[in-house]
Amino acid sequence: MTPPNDQREAFIPGSRGIRHLQPAGPIPDWRIRQLAAEGMISPFEPGKIREVESHFPGAPWDTYKRKVISYGCSSYGYDLTLSPKEFRIFRHVPGLIVDPKDFDDRCLAHAELHHHERDGDFFILPGHTYALGVVIERLKLPSNVTAEFIGKSTYARCGVIINLTPGEAGWEGYLTLEMSNSSGADCRIYADEGICQAQFFEGLPCDQPYGDGKYQGQAAGVTLAKV
Repeated sequence: MTPPNDQREAFIPGSRGIRHLQPAGPIPDWRIRQLAAEGMISPFEPGKIREVESHFPGAPWDTYKRKVISYGCSSYGYDLTLSPKEFRIFRHVPGLIVDPKDFDDRCLAHAELHHHERDGDFFILPGHTYALGVVIERLKLPSNVTAEFIGKSTYARCGVIINLTPGEAGWEGYLTLEMSNSSGADCRIYADEGICQAQFFEGLPCDQPYGDGKYQGQAAGVTLAKV
């Protein structure tokens, strides 16, 4: 039984003072939409997008529905999209050792953004390599909301793994993504389409939100490791 002073307990407005347990799981779509309206996710897509309207090459007057890797609000999460602005792939540089306390960006190469008339824009992540990207959406987590970012099953079935990382309460900025291609085959990573899912957990306000942490206010580009 949950102790009376457990932080998951809270007075619910209109409950006549009865204590209720806060839900322990991720918040649902309707609550995500409410928080997005208050600025938690921008830009925000209230529904799940699986296809977009595109034009046939050489015929701008003629349109068709192009399938995309889904993004937008889902039942208990929000699928974020990959920015076309920056995608950097780790490479071996003789004599250079990656140091998280003193990161040398010479170990990162800028990936080329490719375009296919039917499929859209994409980067190529070579087999057995690791890359950093950034999402299009700007996040602003309230002081009582924390998040975790997980991979999408479509990419997972291609061998692409998105590192599971937290978003601390009070953090805001553009999320830098860390991903690896665990397969031996090169893989397309599509820009302006779904890349990972954010799940949000709401509770009572914490004593120490993220505040002025080292990754606070990340710009719309890849942010490197730092201490």
